[in-house]
Amino acid sequence: MSNTCFVLPSQYVQHIAGQMARMGVALPDWLQQLQRPGLGGELEIQQLSFDDFRRLVREAIALTGESAFGLLVGERLLLGSHGLLGYAAVNSMSLRQALQFTERYFLVRTSLFGMSLVAHGTMTRVVFSAQHPLGDIRVPVTEAVVLTIKNLVGQLARGMCRVSSVSFPFGPPAHASLAHDLFGCDIRYGSDWAGFELVTEHLDLLLRTGNPEALREAELLCQQELAKLTRQQTLSAQVRRLMLEKQGNFPTLQVSAYLLHMTPRTLHRRLQEEGTSYRDLLKDVRHRLAVEHIKAGKLTLQEVAFMLGYDEPSNFRRAFKRWEGVAPSAWRAYELSASGDITTARPGPSTLR
Repeated sequence: MSNTCFVLPSQYVQHIAGQMARMGVALPDWLQQLQRPGLGGELEIQQLSFDDFRRLVREAIALTGESAFGLLVGERLLLGSHGLLGYAAVNSMSLRQALQFTERYFLVRTSLFGMSLVAHGTMTRVVFSAQHPLGDIRVPVTEAVVLTIKNLVGQLARGMCRVSSVSFPFGPPAHASLAHDLFGCDIRYGSDWAGFELVTEHLDLLLRTGNPEALREAELLCQQELAKLTRQQTLSAQVRRLMLEKQGNFPTLQVSAYLLHMTPRTLHRRLQEEGTSYRDLLKDVRHRLAVEHIKAGKLTLQEVAFMLGYDEPSNFRRAFKRWEGVAPSAWRAYELSASGDITTARPGPSTLR
């Protein structure tokens, strides 16, 4: 996803900068140069590109020496930190309504993740799907987002509904004990999804702060903001987002066009004008998801191939070799060695079999 599609309000960037200051670390020079006077006259970092954001997170962790930096930021993001979305949540009539509203308008606050509610037996999962290639900042950013929304649930429910467990699609980090303390529940590392679970029947308990009129006002404003952000997104970013939201069942060109209120021919032409195509976007999304699934290690390579829409595992193997230069089995073996489970050589063209 391109930098032009990156959404992260300045309040969140200020929280990152504030956490660095609390830990006695000065802001990098390049970041200070991006500061501009805010409405109150104080200096603010108005907007970062995604590359700048990724650089900031990397440098914050390196300068503070704190692997749990993402958790420390997430812990301080309270209801008032989330602007209109927080205002709407606190005025919702039930926790379900608050979560559904957050799901619908998550993009108003950030494009880093998409959020979805998924029924799972007697539980409801609040699932977060990365919308940008996070790479080496995946752990701190995922931890920050999940902890932020988990704490939002706690503030709204006031003990009426508790998060039963948290899941992360990566192994236990060095700061796992601190994560357990901050989340206050069971954490399942190495899962195939990121988010947390709630008892479904608790979601419909009435919230004391519910205010229908204020909620309607907040929704109108969120609709306007979401429409503005959607107009600013490139069409290719919108198609990519549809694919990521429907992974495992990617919408065709025709379905994508229908969802975006245009004809397939118009969608094809406009993607060409942006220098890409539906096929190129699908290849890129499949590549990214293949890497993420193999890293998580929860699915067999055959299951990964099926999840990505390949009828034959051999077609997936050939595609993966084009993407990474090695077979998926060799790539997975190297990932296992990097995590300390086994020892193997870095994969390269010579490892192809």
